[in-house]
Amino acid sequence: MSLDYAALSDKLTSVLALKGSPVAVKLIRTESNIPEGLNHTNEVLRHCEMVQKARGGSKFYATVEQHACKGGAGMLGMIEIPENIKSGEFYYKLGRFSSVEHAGETMQAVPGVDFKTYATAYAPLGETPFEPDVVVLVVNPRQAMMIAQANVYELHSRNTADFSGIQSLCGDAVAAPLMRDSINFTLGCSGSRKYAKVSEEELIVGIPMTILPKLADALQKLA
Repeated sequence: MSLDYAALSDKLTSVLALKGSPVAVKLIRTESNIPEGLNHTNEVLRHCEMVQKARGGSKFYATVEQHACKGGAGMLGMIEIPENIKSGEFYYKLGRFSSVEHAGETMQAVPGVDFKTYATAYAPLGETPFEPDVVVLVVNPRQAMMIAQANVYELHSRNTADFSGIQSLCGDAVAAPLMRDSINFTLGCSGSRKYAKVSEEELIVGIPMTILPKLADALQKLA
């Protein structure tokens, strides 16, 4: 049975009073699977910036050449994660960790997908021409609380917020929900706040498409 993405989007937007659209994200494995009618972006952007563009109404797909953040591209399966990021050296040199060893341990724990991705696709959920893997919401704390309450209504006994403040909209909000088939809450990262303009009062929720319909129903029942 095909889902009514427009109805799902309307339900989420109205119950949560969202500012901007829920964002449909799909990791496309092969060139032949690119949805018809979806344009290839010419802009070179970070994944988090692409999410924000779709939140504002754009729909498009991006291949590796359009991904400015190599850490994000690595977590999404588009490239091998660069060695200086995987080892922690990159973030250690930025002064973000007390040692390169600790930085490396943290980077090894950042969620990533276990397959090769040819392209990433983005669209407002209500207008998506593809079946999403994950829906990303940029929300305020009260909206996040409502999602958390809906998540435990019948789906889970507890919520998960697994993050390190690094690789947030890519690893935490897309790779983790997709690979674990569960919602993840994350507080963003320096890159997403600087480049994608995630505001200081906003945080991010990644929801696998497999549970979104039940979550939306629970939100409506609890509203």
